[in-house]
Amino acid sequence: MIEPPTKQLLVLIGQADMWNERPLYEAIVAALAKEKLAGVSVLSGMMGYGAHRRIHRRGLFGVSDDKPVAIIAVDAEARIRAAAEAIRPMVRQGLIAISNVEVILQATGEVI
Repeated sequence: MIEPPTKQLLVLIGQADMWNERPLYEAIVAALAKEKLAGVSVLSGMMGYGAHRRIHRRGLFGVSDDKPVAIIAVDAEARIRAAAEAIRPMVRQGLIAISNVEVILQATGEVI
């Protein structure tokens, strides 16, 4: 079980965003893995907008060059804060947020 206090890290970026010639979401997941977070998920959005109010959505046949992407991680507060600082320079456009979260189940698939 993740030790409390627990926090959720939310990173909102565009699918087309890059970091060192690779997709930014991949680079962020690699950086979060290096920080040894309990787990990370990347979710592809259908539609959204950011600070510039430019709407991002799926284009013709579901293809877009800049759909919204959400990266979510939950872990102990100290790890989440360290991870947020590690990825902060990578996010040139987007949002990084930390919020309180209550973990009620962390299932590993192991037989109890």
